[in-house]
Amino acid sequence: MKQYKPETMKKLNQYITILFLFTITMSCSEDFIDRGLLGDVEASNFMQTENDAILATNACYNALRDWRFHGGFPILGIMSDNMLKGSNPTDGIQILVFDNFTYTPNENPVSSFYNTWYLAIIRTNLVIDRAGDIEMDEALKARLIAEAKFIRALSYFRMVRLYGGVSIVTTPFPERLIPRSSADDVYALIIQDLEEAIANLPERSDYPSEDLGRATKGAAKALFAKVYLFRKDYTNAESYAMEIINSGQYSLDPDYGHVFSKDGEFGTGSIFEIAARPYGFQEGGHQYGNTQGVRGTPNKGWGFGRPSWDLLNSYEEGDPRKDASVIFLGEELDGISIIGDSATPDTSYNNDGSVKEIECYNQKVWVAGSSAQDSWDHNVRLIRYADILLIAAEAMNENGKSGDALTYLNMIRERARAGNSSILPDITETNKDNLRSLILKERRIELALEQHRFFDLVRTGKAVDVLSPLGFQEGKHELFPIPQAEIDISQGVLTQNPGW
Repeated sequence: MKQYKPETMKKLNQYITILFLFTITMSCSEDFIDRGLLGDVEASNFMQTENDAILATNACYNALRDWRFHGGFPILGIMSDNMLKGSNPTDGIQILVFDNFTYTPNENPVSSFYNTWYLAIIRTNLVIDRAGDIEMDEALKARLIAEAKFIRALSYFRMVRLYGGVSIVTTPFPERLIPRSSADDVYALIIQDLEEAIANLPERSDYPSEDLGRATKGAAKALFAKVYLFRKDYTNAESYAMEIINSGQYSLDPDYGHVFSKDGEFGTGSIFEIAARPYGFQEGGHQYGNTQGVRGTPNKGWGFGRPSWDLLNSYEEGDPRKDASVIFLGEELDGISIIGDSATPDTSYNNDGSVKEIECYNQKVWVAGSSAQDSWDHNVRLIRYADILLIAAEAMNENGKSGDALTYLNMIRERARAGNSSILPDITETNKDNLRSLILKERRIELALEQHRFFDLVRTGKAVDVLSPLGFQEGKHELFPIPQAEIDISQGVLTQNPGW
């Protein structure tokens, strides 16, 4: 996405601060709210010009750079069989409750997800509510509103998957106590937003290079495909996936590892990614890579979200995606030797003497350089073309087109084997149930460490079988609890999820 001059960034950050002040009404006590907010006067006069509308839309994207938007440590990956808490044994002990499903409604990450996604939603509401009244280029106005609707749909999709039905907020100045809506109603808003976004967003090829990272028609259709997959509407999931495949806008990068490199940013296989810069958050940095970066030597970050031993053993013999996804001690990347953290055991064991984990790291967030600051320069690939190909395969299989599904499943495997015919042979299975399991396994490997796995296990009904040994309880852990602080503040207006 376009980089701005310091004075422009300063003004944008001022607007971001105002928008943040709006958002705290969602999670503060009545006494504090009744004192008034510092941003109220500025907000009443905000968004008068075309430039204001552009800056307010950019503030929506900036909310996506907040590390809590993607799970912080990263929590959603740790809640799957693909990741462990990571770091060294004495750091981040509070995160272990997500590793073993003993977290409560009072945990900080339970609230930080909730509040950060509402922060993004409130910012989008301002653009959607105010931009229409500004005298400006009509095509640009329609596009900015469409971008905001895409981000609002993305934020609500994250909320409804993790919390179920939540309070629907569609204005920049919402009522303070809003009851929860049903999940169906939340999905209805998501669908409406995406339909309107698709109508007014350009294709990827219509953007100049400095605007790569903005929402596109393809990104909205891709999110639609994912929404319908989670709704088990396989007809629409297939339809939207095929629209993307047939658009000619995207293709698989021949080199799997290149997808996640600096050179691979905004590649042909990236449908929506969040741009970052090697600076602090307010200057465009993103802490997602820093949180998971190599700990110790080189000092690339905190080392949370370690690839699990189970994941390492799930790769087929010779699969190049293993080395492209995982950093092992003793490797050399970009001329830098990976020595690791002296306080972290190279190998840890279960009580029965079996291997529990080894010190290794997520290579998909690697950024060249020797400092933790460099890791802030990682672009998060939020929606990849490979994901859409696998959605097409899954939806086609569910729609009774197993033979057609193999085409898209095997495209993923063909790219992965990189011309080596001795590994990753094409799958020929056409039994619906068997192929369903093979597609889920392929998703685990292709999208490893990108925080898809937990939701894939929940939506396919596999979470109980796979995650119960880790502490997962059926009927409870499919959803997060609503933060207890929000329930307390609401004076009974908000209700808790089952099991909590």
